[in-house]
Amino acid sequence: MQQRAFDFGPVALTTTLTTNILNPNVTSLAGPVGFTLTQPYILLTHLRIVNKTASPATVSLWIGATGANAAGTEFAWLGTPVPANGALDWYGRIRIDATEFLVGGSGTATALSLQGEGEIGFS
Repeated sequence: MQQRAFDFGPVALTTTLTTNILNPNVTSLAGPVGFTLTQPYILLTHLRIVNKTASPATVSLWIGATGANAAGTEFAWLGTPVPANGALDWYGRIRIDATEFLVGGSGTATALSLQGEGEIGFS
């Protein structure tokens, strides 16, 4: 099946480092007669963090359970400073299934915004 391009955000990050940011889960898979819908997945290919303030702020991201940042689920920028009025970019290719969440936050409330790009498909 062909994936479709998608983007999300910008999302202002809070100081709660367990905030759910992104998850492809569909809560109702009721569909047309004779067809069974499946859960989507995301192929995340680019993230951009933008600092809109005149002071550095830190960012941390995990991929794992809802509202969790458990050891071993660290993903990107763990306490990494984003320069004042600056930005950070991540490029790669990672799959996020319906049971997984991109979770994270900032060391400074609403100083940072996150936006991303990728593809969405169905398993």
